[in-house]
Amino acid sequence: MSKKMAEKQHEAPGSLFIIGGHEDKTGECMILRKFVDMAGGRDSLIVIIATATDEPRVVGSEYKELFILLGAASVYLLAIANRDTANQTQQAEIIKNATGIFFTGGDQLRLTSILGGSAVDAAIRAAFRQGAVVAGTSAGAAVMSETMIVGGHSNDSPKKSSLSMAQGMGFLREAVVDQHFAQRGRINRLLSAVAQNPHMMGIGIDEDTALIVGPDRVCQVVGSQTVTIIDGKNIIFSNISESNQNQPLVISNVLLHILPAGYGFDLNLRLPLQLTAYSKLG
Repeated sequence: MSKKMAEKQHEAPGSLFIIGGHEDKTGECMILRKFVDMAGGRDSLIVIIATATDEPRVVGSEYKELFILLGAASVYLLAIANRDTANQTQQAEIIKNATGIFFTGGDQLRLTSILGGSAVDAAIRAAFRQGAVVAGTSAGAAVMSETMIVGGHSNDSPKKSSLSMAQGMGFLREAVVDQHFAQRGRINRLLSAVAQNPHMMGIGIDEDTALIVGPDRVCQVVGSQTVTIIDGKNIIFSNISESNQNQPLVISNVLLHILPAGYGFDLNLRLPLQLTAYSKLG
C-alpha cells in the first residue's frame, strides 16, 4: 500500500457545528465553549474566517478574544476580503493544521463568492476531511448546505417568492439550513425550500442554539432554544411547479420535528433521537 493510500485510510471527516446566530457571548457562552472543547480545548488550533462580514477585524477579534478566554490554545483570524487573498498560499497554510474552523456571520454570498474554489476553500475542505470541526454562525450556518437560502420574506404565507437560493459550500448533504429561525419567523421560506426539493431536509436553527452534525450524520441540539426539522420526503401533493411567484403554496403531508437540547436527529434514518437514552422517539 502506498503512503498516500495509507494516509487516506486514516482520514476521518470532521463534525459540523451549525449555529443559528446571536449565540451567548457574555454569560456562560455554552455554545462557543462547546465548540472550543470539540476543537481540542488546550490542544486546539482554531481559525476564524471573517469573510462574511464587512467589519472582519472587529467581528473576528471579538471571537478571537472569546475563544482564547474559553481555553483555546491557538487562534488565528483570517480577514479574507477578496479572491486575491483567498488564493494566497500563506492563508491556506494557516488552515492546514486547524482543529477548528469558524465562519462568522454577515452575508453568505460573500463567503461563497470570495472563497469558492480558492486555495483557502481547498484547505478548509482538507482540514474537514482530516477531522477538523467546521462551525458557522448566522450566515456561516447558511453556507453549510449544498443549496443555501440567501434571502426571502419572513412575514407572509409560503410562496415561491418567499425565498431566493444559491449554491452553498456543501459540507452538509441533502439538507438546507435557515438561521435566526423562530426569532424571524422563517418557517414559511424553509417550507418553500423543501417543497421545491422534498428530498432535502429543512433545518431551521434558532438563535443561541446549535446543531452538531457528526461524521455519521447523527446530530445533537445544544443551546437555549430549538431546532426545527422539516421532512418533505412523504409530501403527497404540492402546487410548487404550477403556482406563480405570489400564489400561496399547497403542501400536504409534511413531517415536522421541533427539538430542544437533549435531543438529536439521525439524518440518514430521518428519525429524532432522545440523546439521554440515545433512543428513537415514537
